[in-house]
Amino acid sequence: MKNFNIKAVLFLNYFVFAILLNSVGTVILQMQQNFGISKSSASVLEGFKDLPIAICSFILASFLPKIGIKNSMLIALFLVSCMCFVMPFSNDFWFFKLLFTIVGISFALIKISVFTSIGLVTDTDKEHSSFMGYLEGFFMIGVLMGNVLFSLFIDDHNPRSTHWLNVYWVLGTLSTLSFLFLFFSKLDEHEAKSEKTDLLGDLRNSASLFSYKKVLFFLLCAFLFVLVEQSFQTWTPTFYKEILKVPTSMSIQAGAVLAGAFALGRFLSGFFSKKFSWIYVVSFCVVGFAISILLVLPLTHNIHIDTGTTWLNAPLVVYLFPLMGGLLAPIYPSINSVILASIPKYLHSAMSGLIVVFSAIGGTIGSIITGFVFQEFSGQQAFYLSLIPLSLLIISAIIMNKLKINHKK
Repeated sequence: MKNFNIKAVLFLNYFVFAILLNSVGTVILQMQQNFGISKSSASVLEGFKDLPIAICSFILASFLPKIGIKNSMLIALFLVSCMCFVMPFSNDFWFFKLLFTIVGISFALIKISVFTSIGLVTDTDKEHSSFMGYLEGFFMIGVLMGNVLFSLFIDDHNPRSTHWLNVYWVLGTLSTLSFLFLFFSKLDEHEAKSEKTDLLGDLRNSASLFSYKKVLFFLLCAFLFVLVEQSFQTWTPTFYKEILKVPTSMSIQAGAVLAGAFALGRFLSGFFSKKFSWIYVVSFCVVGFAISILLVLPLTHNIHIDTGTTWLNAPLVVYLFPLMGGLLAPIYPSINSVILASIPKYLHSAMSGLIVVFSAIGGTIGSIITGFVFQEFSGQQAFYLSLIPLSLLIISAIIMNKLKINHKK
């Protein structure tokens, strides 16, 4: 397979950061149990993760290719490895704020680099879209494995136990291995660089992206999607623990089931993107997910689950809730690929930066709103609110598709 080694490294890098980024839901639950942190206070961890992503992406996106795509990924992996080896000794909430700040900065470097690299290792629009789908699917495999990994270190009999922090020895080792694999891999970065411009020219090129209406509607789509996605991913463990009353380890495993549904949905998007127009895929998924919310959430009211409940004897709704993620999953890679494939490769870094910025802002706002509504009203009402951004998302996607068609004409 062409570019097999570097493609494998991109998958591995994404896998590592999938575990670290999406551990925030588990950490929020554990902060409430270990340190007595309230839901609204714990929800700021999403901001400590996403705001550094947004800020660093905005600053670095234009000239990241000049720093070096490979060099940027190596820096990110080094920072995260060091922080993971510190975490087993943490004993206060601020350690986790620092952790997610470092993870956020590093992920900004990784995601811009990975998105830019896709255009370098693929040759056609459909290959680009397919690879994006498979990559995002593997990202969700990382989320799934991360939830399972964390659940193995949870002590259900002692909620205040900090034994779970030992999971960071494993994560530190994994990120170090990823660093070494990348260090010995080769990546031709020539096409990602604009040899005709200096730093000021790169900034002008980046700013020029805002002159395209399709880019503006795409950024709105990315913002709205991640607002919904992050709300579900971050608060599913707490929803299972407090609304469905299942054990802590099972609550975290529910996050793994959600991630598994996301992974399946994104792998399928890699297949369906070769068969159907992206707008059909996105429309089907948005409508299907909205319908599933209206059908599944009512089942979570007045539910009684025994303390000895396991996955073998749980009520049907315990399985249905995370499976909804399969419908939500194909949307993000589909919209990202269609915009990246429609612009020159030397602008992919700048566009990737904008994707990361608006995704990070959407994730932060979504998590904070969900955490507030969850605390003040109920978990069900917090998730019902997602119907509003979903409605705006499908309208924005339709307009974006119309602009793309008119541009081709």
